[in-house]
Amino acid sequence: MTGKLRIGVLLSGCGVNDGSEIHESVLTLLAIAQQGAQAVCIAPGINQHHVINHLSGEVMPEERNVLVEAARIARGKILDLAGFDVSGIDALALPGGSGVAKNLTKWAFAGNKGEILPDVKDLILKCYHAKKPIAAMCMAPTVVAKALAELNLGEKLTIGSVTSPSPYDISGISHDLNAIGADAQMAEAWEAVVDMQHRLVSSPCYMMEADIVMVHEGIQSAIKKLVALMKT
Repeated sequence: MTGKLRIGVLLSGCGVNDGSEIHESVLTLLAIAQQGAQAVCIAPGINQHHVINHLSGEVMPEERNVLVEAARIARGKILDLAGFDVSGIDALALPGGSGVAKNLTKWAFAGNKGEILPDVKDLILKCYHAKKPIAAMCMAPTVVAKALAELNLGEKLTIGSVTSPSPYDISGISHDLNAIGADAQMAEAWEAVVDMQHRLVSSPCYMMEADIVMVHEGIQSAIKKLVALMKT
């Protein structure tokens, strides 16, 4: 123990189309360090739903492990989610990427009816009940909403705005969030929404048509607000 605040970073692989979005993941780690906190990388030791060739966009005929792939981002310093003790962290951050909707949940295939990985649900619920704040970027708010759905909290989360360009169906995903008990907020890529009551922060990042500067700004804001919640 170093005395620093410790923020768990839940990764879902390595690569925007089948795992964690790499820009968002690295910028999250950077923002945590810039706030004087320590990142604790975590990932489930399961096979990815599939492997995507990020050059061609085609599915590749192979299998890859989420934990092994996520270790690329964490430079090998990563813990298996199975058996992870939440007492070792003070907060949790979830970068986005398709892996959150393919590996951590099945939202990509069944919307809000898609299953959530039990260990992921358990991690988020334990953090929530222990009042450890949670930050979710990009598509990751859907994971948080899915984990908290049974509590019917009306928690404020954002995955983007319907009034600005996006490559995704912001309206449809927001509707699906509301349908499982969340309260979808509209926000731009560089903004961060805070739910003080439920100690949640979210930022749209690459859910919107955004460049890396916008995403950096959104993640910096989200992590800064997460750290502020940790101190209250």
